Amino acid sequence: MPRQILVPVANGCEEIEAVTIIDTLRRAGAQVTIAACTSDHVLDIKASRGLHFVADCHIENCIDNNYHLIALPGGMPGSAHLRDCQPLAEMLARQQASDRWYAAICAAAAVVLAHHSLLDNVRATCYPSFFDQLEGALTQPGDPVVVDAKKKVITAQGPGCAMAFSFALIDAVYGKDAYRPIAKQMLADWAL
Repeated sequence: MPRQILVPVANGCEEIEAVTIIDTLRRAGAQVTIAACTSDHVLDIKASRGLHFVADCHIENCIDNNYHLIALPGGMPGSAHLRDCQPLAEMLARQQASDRWYAAICAAAAVVLAHHSLLDNVRATCYPSFFDQLEGALTQPGDPVVVDAKKKVITAQGPGCAMAFSFALIDAVYGKDAYRPIAKQMLADWAL
């Protein structure tokens, strides 16, 4: 049975991170739902570098669903929009309380997760210029991707880490080294 994954997106999100997360998890067989976090319920998202894509649904359509993983792309002001999305904040809190995986890359780790106290006593990283906002986290600034398996949280530094981050997400929901066939298929020999 495919793992249910939620990828919330908002205007100004980092497109490399969003697309890499979505594409890589779908290659692994996950059922990925792209949910727009927009105040006007518009599904068309304009990412930080001008790329447009269309979400599958609005975040409010996802509130009652359970997900194996909620994975947040970063970018600004996309991360700020995700932070201010009340349905998403409630879902992330429920994800933590239910001991299910959640993840964020780049600014989203600090701007969203730390802001909502979802990184307290969690080993984490983020985009370097946001380290000072990782309040409560056990920061690991030298690591591009940090997996806190005990707390079920994965964080990463930025766009250049998007593939390694996505491979860590695959392993989190499918098991250790589950990413390897996908990495091989994508010619990501550096990850094998």
